Amino acid sequence: MEESLERAGYVPDASIATALFLATSLRKPVLIEGEAGVGKTEIAKALARVLDAELIRLQCYEGLDASTALYEWNYPRQLLHARIFEGRGEDPARTEAAIFGRDYLLERPLLQAITRPREPVLLVDEVDRADDGFEAFLLEVLSDFQVTIPELGTIRAEHVPYVVLTSNRTREIGDALRRRCLYLYLEHPDLEKEVRIIRAKVPAASGELAREIGRFMQAVRRRRLGKVPGVAETIDWAQALVRLGCTHLDPETAAATLGCILKDPRDLRDLGGGEVGALVSQAAEALR
Repeated sequence: MEESLERAGYVPDASIATALFLATSLRKPVLIEGEAGVGKTEIAKALARVLDAELIRLQCYEGLDASTALYEWNYPRQLLHARIFEGRGEDPARTEAAIFGRDYLLERPLLQAITRPREPVLLVDEVDRADDGFEAFLLEVLSDFQVTIPELGTIRAEHVPYVVLTSNRTREIGDALRRRCLYLYLEHPDLEKEVRIIRAKVPAASGELAREIGRFMQAVRRRRLGKVPGVAETIDWAQALVRLGCTHLDPETAAATLGCILKDPRDLRDLGGGEVGALVSQAAEALR
C-alpha cells in the first residue's frame, strides 16, 4: 500500500499505509482525526486514485440533516410533469406513482455511494461539524449500507463503498461511531516527511530550497500561533518561491511571501521581519 500511495502522489508513512490496507481488506470505515491542515482529506483522495475509484465527498456542517445527505426530489420537474399528466386527464394515482420514481430523484452523497455500479470511496469530511443526531443516522447507514425512501422502498448497496471519515476534533465523536471504524490520528509531518512532500508536490524546487522551507515550517509551528500552517500552506509557499525564481530561502523574499503560510493578522505581526530573518538563518545554518 505504501508504494501504491507514493505512485498516486501521496507521501505516506507506515501507520497511514497500514490503516488504509486494513480498511480496504477488512472493508471497515477509517476515522482520521487531527488538526486542520495535516492532510486528512488528501488521504481519501489518494486512496481513490490507488483504487481507481470515484471519490464521493459529503462535506459536513452544522445543521446537516439526513435528507440533504441522502436525496431530494426534483420538485420543479415533478410539478411540470404533474401538470402535463393532469392536462392529459391521467389518473391521479398513476400520476403520483410516475413522478415519485427514480427519474425524479436527486441523489446526494450518501445515496450516490450505495448506488454506484462499482465501489466508490465515500469521504465524510469534518464529521465533527455535524450534530449528534446526524452522527447517529450516519452510523445506521454505515452499519447496513441501505436506506429507505418512503416512495420507493429500501435501497441496498450492491457494492459497499470504501469509507473515510475525517474530524478536526471540534466536537468529540461518539463512542458508537468510533467503535465502528478503524482509527488514525495525524500530526503535522516531521522534517524528513515534509521535505519529501515538498519534493514530490513541487519537483521544480531545489533540494536546498525544499530543506530550508521544511526547517522554516518546523520552526514556525513551534511558535504560539492563532492558525498553525498545514501541509497545504507549505506546498503553496514552495510553489510561490519557485515561481519567484528562488533556489534558496532569503529573509526578504520570505518576509514578502509570509501570506502564503500565515492566515492571521496577529501571526503576521508577531512574526516580524527580524523574526523571519532569524528563522531563515537558522534554516540555512542547519544545512551547513
